[in-house]
Amino acid sequence: MEAMPYVFPSDVDERPIAVIGGGTLGRRIAMIFAAGGSRVHLFSRSSCSREAARRFIDEHAVDVRERLRLAAGPLGTAELFDALEPAVATAWLVVESVSEDLALKRQVFGELARLTEPDAILATNSSSYPSSRLAGAVESPERLLNVHFQMPPELIAVELMSCGRTDPAVIDALAERLPRYGLVPFTVMRESVGFLFNRIWHAARRECLMVVAEGVSTPAEVDRIWQLSLGTALGPFRLMDRIGLDVTLAVEQHYATIRDSIPTAPRDLLRDYVDKGFLGVKSGRGFYDDYAD
Repeated sequence: MEAMPYVFPSDVDERPIAVIGGGTLGRRIAMIFAAGGSRVHLFSRSSCSREAARRFIDEHAVDVRERLRLAAGPLGTAELFDALEPAVATAWLVVESVSEDLALKRQVFGELARLTEPDAILATNSSSYPSSRLAGAVESPERLLNVHFQMPPELIAVELMSCGRTDPAVIDALAERLPRYGLVPFTVMRESVGFLFNRIWHAARRECLMVVAEGVSTPAEVDRIWQLSLGTALGPFRLMDRIGLDVTLAVEQHYATIRDSIPTAPRDLLRDYVDKGFLGVKSGRGFYDDYAD
């Protein structure tokens, strides 16, 4: 018998949204949902990560709510968990935001398939792995998809991409609901490693890294000319520092395995920084060294 198309559960507004991973993006995703009035459960095994997530949400949720002009009503809540089962048990949406490690993600989704409600939407925030690579870990791939956030609240575009077997009604439902959090959804019409924006961004970022690797310019000067020319608040090297140079390197390594003729110099430059422990904002130093508390 064919499954009925997805519809939001009747108690969706009473159920939490779960975020798996309390790193740079995980805490931002949790914050944006809390700012929009939802109850959020954030899971991380790292106490340091949980504490950093708590500080970030407490410091930014109210301001972001005002800046994005989110709906009137009470601010949402964020509860932190060190155990996965209670974090996801009643969630209607689960967003995975762990490291860009395919084996780890498959392990996480195997656990999520076992622990979540049958009607829970399972989303990966992976920036480089299509959710089709995770479909074998879940029994109901019709509820699995990519929901790719960039860096909220500064960047509010969210890309939705099917795993190949996702119920189209799931994508439609999320596209309808995400704007209440100040987010702008875009549907990727076919599987694309890097989705829409990241395919363009990674190519531009790679060339920026080449410019520095070849000694043509410096990170600060590349950022300055980028900002002056494009009118952006951040240049590419500041943005990479915020994302994390270890994360950026992992994504570049993944692209190199699936696409021919990607130059090695950008990865070599990133690896030099990562090997020194210069990971960006989270380590206090990356391409810039002015992140000390």
